[in-house]
Amino acid sequence: MNQSIASVKQYCNSLVQYSRRKTVEVKIGDVPMGGDNPIRIQSMTTIDTMDTLGSVEQTIRMVEAGCEYVRITAPSMKEAQNLEAIKKELRVRGYTVPLVADIHFTPNAAELAARLVEKVRINPGNYADKKRFETIDYTEAAYQAELQRIRDKFLPLIRICKEYGTAMRIGTNHGSLSDRIMSRYGDSPVGMVESALEFLRICEDEGYYNIVLSMKSSNPQVMVQAYRLLVQKLDEEGLKPYPLHLGVTEAGEGEDGRIKSSVGIGTLLEDGLGDTIRVSLTEEPEAEVPVAYTLARRYDDRAGHAPIPAMDHYPITPFEYNRRITRDVLNMGGSEHQVPRVIADFSAKEKITAASFFALGYQYSVPLDKWNIGDMACDYIFLGDRTIDFEIPGTLGLIYHHATWLTQRSKDRTYPFIRAEQYIAGVEQSGKANFIYATLQDVTDTLIAKLKVDKTAVLFIDTNNKHGMAEQRRLFVELINQGCDVPVIIGRAYADLSVEQLQLYAATDLGGLLVDGLGDGIFISAVNCGPDKIINETAFNILQATRTRISKTEYISCPSCGRTLFDLQETTAKIRLRTSHLKGVKIGIMGCIVNGPGEMADADYGYVGSGPGRITLYKGKEVVRKNVPTAQAVDELVNLIREHGDWIELAPAGE
Repeated sequence: MNQSIASVKQYCNSLVQYSRRKTVEVKIGDVPMGGDNPIRIQSMTTIDTMDTLGSVEQTIRMVEAGCEYVRITAPSMKEAQNLEAIKKELRVRGYTVPLVADIHFTPNAAELAARLVEKVRINPGNYADKKRFETIDYTEAAYQAELQRIRDKFLPLIRICKEYGTAMRIGTNHGSLSDRIMSRYGDSPVGMVESALEFLRICEDEGYYNIVLSMKSSNPQVMVQAYRLLVQKLDEEGLKPYPLHLGVTEAGEGEDGRIKSSVGIGTLLEDGLGDTIRVSLTEEPEAEVPVAYTLARRYDDRAGHAPIPAMDHYPITPFEYNRRITRDVLNMGGSEHQVPRVIADFSAKEKITAASFFALGYQYSVPLDKWNIGDMACDYIFLGDRTIDFEIPGTLGLIYHHATWLTQRSKDRTYPFIRAEQYIAGVEQSGKANFIYATLQDVTDTLIAKLKVDKTAVLFIDTNNKHGMAEQRRLFVELINQGCDVPVIIGRAYADLSVEQLQLYAATDLGGLLVDGLGDGIFISAVNCGPDKIINETAFNILQATRTRISKTEYISCPSCGRTLFDLQETTAKIRLRTSHLKGVKIGIMGCIVNGPGEMADADYGYVGSGPGRITLYKGKEVVRKNVPTAQAVDELVNLIREHGDWIELAPAGE
């Protein structure tokens, strides 16, 4: 077997046939995880842990929504102790849901909680280390001494978990890697994996295996790479195949949070990775549950999909981002300055007017007789056999079925949509750009040979396979292995879905390719799935979530929990209102110092709860203003952005 395939086989069972990775079964109360069990759904309370009845009531709402595990923060000994009261009241009311204690910084709280609840979560980045953002040059002896210090601090918890039958999640977060890990491995998926493995090796030395692992990041690209690398490293070191807890941390709210979560979680689920899901939204925890459920249930009948051809060589590096190199055709292709393009679908519309374009990011001003182009204005519209009789924006291209294009070809920026068999037969083409429609079955040696020499060709790919992301990835592999650098538009069709289902499914199907650097544009055909505006914005939000095209402000916003020091939903809404026009700026909004400078990872600015009624503001990971009263904090954040030259005045409406 080719060596690259041998290494890839370790991170998933197959790249072309769906099957779940078989893991050890972990006992968590009476709801086991891994093994042959279904993908479990979980969430986390947002009530103060010292509010016993509030925590109980919220837990019940989560369980009624479908939550199978409930995590509760225990930042100190008093909260850890109160877990006993919460659990007792839940049992009195007839609820046996396993409880998970969330621990940061406080080993003594973890040791107490492990005697009271079914599972404890520790973060290896701050369980035995304090983060000061220092770079330390360790000798090998000094590094080994640090590992021994960690072992001494961690062993009591392992022994308590073994004695009480308590499960443990070793949960690495990208933004809270210790200074020690950062100094040796850098801010990377490799560092994330090693952070967990240091603790896992100690567990295995002690014969403790009731463990779940996670590799969370607010960046779905990093998150996907870290989980894949973790699975490979487990195999390389001969460690057990532990269950994986999947999640994109600080995903945010609304459609942004759902799409970002789906890109990360869905990409891994496609390859059979993942045993439990937590979707981290800045909303009530019960709102997270149906999102996770929708993602998980999509794979209940996936195994029976149509076969996808095997491959001899897999040319994609799954542990780092490398964009596929392609030639340029108009504004499409792999040049560094070219972002993936968005193609909207108007082929089924009864009538198309200038007003129809409003939903696609274009606004026509009658008094000024000009088009205003928004940051989410699509690049092309597929019209099929529909035609239009008005002037279009100067940045927009129109794509017609070939026969209709022949009647429109004299107009500027019109291009043909040509089926593979027509293309091979030699139909008339545009001298500028031709969109060649193909599925994997159409990609023959003859087609590839023609595409290689045609500098006007753009491949427009589709799939009817239930395991569509894998089939389209297989198509990309064929192109790469045969040295064909044609740009590719990834097309997917959906029908009769809710808006949320469309967002989750499309983010998984398209995002799973984009995070591996595959695709020069995306096309979503969505019949009876919601308004044109939402479909168009979904495409742009997928590109934003995969970090391949930034079209708006990005908010890295943690879900609320019992540690939160202000109303996250209300505050996030206020910050959005003031800053949503700052395209490309990343703002972290964190409820407490635990989800503070580290968890914000690559945010440009940070807004972090530091005490009751007090906020600390960050530029990057540096504190710039401490203890700002909450009432003034949003204004101060805006002033901070101004001071660093990232502020743009919002133009008045109509300009």
